[in-house]
Order: sequence, then C-alpha cells, then structure tokens
Amino acid sequence: MRLLWVTENYPPSRGGMAQSCDRIVRGLRAAGVTLDVAHLSRRDQPVTVQHELGGRLVTVPLAEDPEHALRLLWTLVGSEPYTHVVAFGGTYPLLAAPVYAAWAGTPLVTLLRGNDFDTGMFSVRRQAVVLAALRASARVCVVASGTAPLVEAVAPGVGVTLVGNSIERTGWEVLPSERQKAAAWRAENVASDRRTIGLVGQLKNKKGVRFLLDAVLASGHAERLHVVLAGELEPDLAPWLDRVAHSTFPFLDRYELLTVYAACDVVALPSFYDGLPNVALEAAALGIPLLASDAGGLADLVDDTIGFPFRAGDAAGCRAAVHRAALCTSDGLAALGAAAVERVRAHYDPAREVDGYLRVLSEVA
Repeated sequence: MRLLWVTENYPPSRGGMAQSCDRIVRGLRAAGVTLDVAHLSRRDQPVTVQHELGGRLVTVPLAEDPEHALRLLWTLVGSEPYTHVVAFGGTYPLLAAPVYAAWAGTPLVTLLRGNDFDTGMFSVRRQAVVLAALRASARVCVVASGTAPLVEAVAPGVGVTLVGNSIERTGWEVLPSERQKAAAWRAENVASDRRTIGLVGQLKNKKGVRFLLDAVLASGHAERLHVVLAGELEPDLAPWLDRVAHSTFPFLDRYELLTVYAACDVVALPSFYDGLPNVALEAAALGIPLLASDAGGLADLVDDTIGFPFRAGDAAGCRAAVHRAALCTSDGLAALGAAAVERVRAHYDPAREVDGYLRVLSEVA
C-alpha cells in the first residue's frame, strides 16, 4: 500500500488531533505501509518535502491563498502511484482529498474526528464540503459508535466503520517527582477537605464547561469541590468561575499535563457532542475516574465501573454525577481508577487501532 494522507493536524501542530494523527501514521508505517503525509499547515513557513522512515512529509502552508496551496500540493505529489487517499482532520483535507482521489483513480478513505462532522454539518460554509467528502468516500471511519448511524443517514450507501481512538501507554505514567509536585501544589492551593475536578484541553462552551460549573453550583457540593482548569479559557466563563473555588493553568502539552492530572481526583468531560477525546483516555490510563457525558465515543468508554456518567445535555443528570463524585470515598475513587486503567489497556491499545485501519484499507483496495 502507498497512502497519500491529507491533514491539517500533524506535528509540530499542537493538540490532541495532531497527537492522534502522528500516532496513527507511525503505526501504519511500522506495519509496512508507505505513507506520505500532506500537511496543510497553518504556520507561516516555506513549502518543504522531507523524507521520513516509511514515507515523506510534504508541508504546504495554507497562508492567505489555500486554493493555490491545494493545487500546488497536487503538483508535488500527483505523479506518485498511490493506492489510497486518506482525509484526516480539518475542512481543507475534506475539500481536497476527494479531488486527489479522483485524479489518482484511487479509493478515498475519510477519517472523521470530532467536530469535522458534528459542527461541520451545521456550518453554512462547511456543510457542502463535508457531505461531498462523505459521499465520495469508499469508506468512512469514525471513533464513536453513535456517529455511524448519523453518517449513514446523510450519506446513504457509504460504508462506515468504527475504529476507536487509542493511547500509547509506554512512558505514560506519573513519576514520583511529579506526584510530589502535585501534592505540594494541592497543599498550597486546595483546601484539604475538597475534591478536585479537572477540566483539560479546549475549555469552550461547546465542551460543556459552563454547563458543568452550573452543575457544581446547583449540586449543593460547591464547598466540597475545587475545579482545576488547564487549557484555553473563554472569557465569558469569568462570572461562573468567580463563584467556585478554582485554579487555572495555561494550555500544556501532553507530558506537561502529568502534574495537573496527578492533582485531580476526577477528570470531567461534560461535552454536548464529541469524538473520543485524548484527555479521556489519558486520564483513564493514569487511573483517574471520569465524570463524563455520553457524547460521542465517551459513551463507549465511560460507565459506572470507571466513573460518573450522565446523558449529554442533561442538567439533572450532570448534577447527580457531581453529587456522586463529591461523596465518593477515597477507596471508591481508587477502585474506579483501577478499573479505568484496565479498560484502556484492554480496549484502547494502538495496535488494535492500527489493525482496524489496515483492515479498512485492505477492504477498499
């Protein structure tokens, strides 16, 4: 196989999408697939073609002329004998990949991640692009079982396959020095009788941050809880944060977050809609219970065995989940965390993820 992999999310870009893209690309290359990454970069940088183990990295900045960038990319890669074109993450890959696949005479595989579909279907600017890509695809891969019927409804006849997200667990652990740092931070910033609830990543209203803060305030347990927020905060959250004990950290890269995770008793993912966030797997793999809605792939991951689930958008359910988390004993939290570690180990391993994509690529070849 030789893949042209078109994405807006690849290192040195930051964030969970870039991490996932890098992990999958490395896994497929290690499995013997030749894979050229076409990175449509948002950075101001020159066009570059770099040889990597298992393929090339072709970086083309979108800059102020994305139409030129997309056509230039085809000039750079169009003569290669690709067997598949893959669209991963972002509007421009969904726009360009169907054209590249048609010109190359190869099947298109579209990998839906998070908001590409959830918000793209309701965007005046992006809806037509998303639908055209789905309907042109030989296969669409999703990371949440609940997304499959939604895709099938708007793209009838297109095959949809669930390939779950994963996490590389080697080296993903809290070191004693990090645990000591977290304990010292808690001693200085958090009252000893309070539970800490962590919110990590893109802390936007659509991720349910304000919704969770409302639940904390309405739960009757605000005096028992301390909210830890690590990421980019929307300014309009200030009135809610003024009413709860909280601490904030800036956006941090994955390994920088280990001390933050170690300071959390529970990690919350109150999303209204979602894929399967890396944060959920990162926290669970560290043995931290999840307080999570059933949005997207969270429904496949979280139940009462590993945390405190509730229906997405259900205010009463979220308050009840906060209530259970606030009253849970230390032993209870430890048991939930241990079950979370085992679930991630058993079901969210990168080898399983790569095998899923290899099966899809073989089936549509």
